[in-house]
Amino acid sequence: MKRVNLFKLSFIILPLLLVACRFTTTESQSSIDWVDFVRWNGVEYYGIQSGILANEKFIDEKVGEVKFKVADRVTNPSYKIKDGDAAFHEKGTEIYSIKGNPELIALKDRTAINGYSVYYAKGTTDYKWYFKDVPIEKVNKIEIYQSYSPNAKKISEIKNKEKIDRVLDILKTSKEDSNFQPNNDNTDSTHYEIVLYIDEPIAYKYNIEFDGANYYWYPWDTSILSNEIGKFLPKQ
Repeated sequence: MKRVNLFKLSFIILPLLLVACRFTTTESQSSIDWVDFVRWNGVEYYGIQSGILANEKFIDEKVGEVKFKVADRVTNPSYKIKDGDAAFHEKGTEIYSIKGNPELIALKDRTAINGYSVYYAKGTTDYKWYFKDVPIEKVNKIEIYQSYSPNAKKISEIKNKEKIDRVLDILKTSKEDSNFQPNNDNTDSTHYEIVLYIDEPIAYKYNIEFDGANYYWYPWDTSILSNEIGKFLPKQ
């Protein structure tokens, strides 16, 4: 399956399914592919994949801690998740409310940009962090990171309005091409993350990749970016 299909499918399935089970053929045990969730005070929260905490100033009160990490520990597909359960965060991870946004929570995460992973409450808000939802006229800062596992390294920060507008124009005029296949015969693509800030608690974050000839990203379907974007992606 193409990556873009997985990207699109994840946002369709997240509100509907908590787990997907893959049964082995040799034993009765099942392998569970968990979505990124946290359950707290009877509410299921799902990870915002295209957004990050914009600034620690938006963190409010500590509301609790993760009590149990289910990934790699729970193999029973009938397991009923409980308050304090999280898919991928370890026991003791701190959970915080976000100022003015009761439908959001943040969890301490040293691997995340700005130090927190953010989650939205199922049933209280629609997923609203697609590129089409970005209020372009409010973007006042852009950061670009070169992705490494498990951390990302910031390589550029853009505050000049003229440069911000140019980067946004490049993103807006990217050409959708669902049939595009990167050329990775000789090397892997270089991965970047671009973050758009708008003076709200959640900044918008998207992946950009470069296969040596083409820059491409996933605002929804695979889209090809003008090579001009390379001017804003310093080589490391």
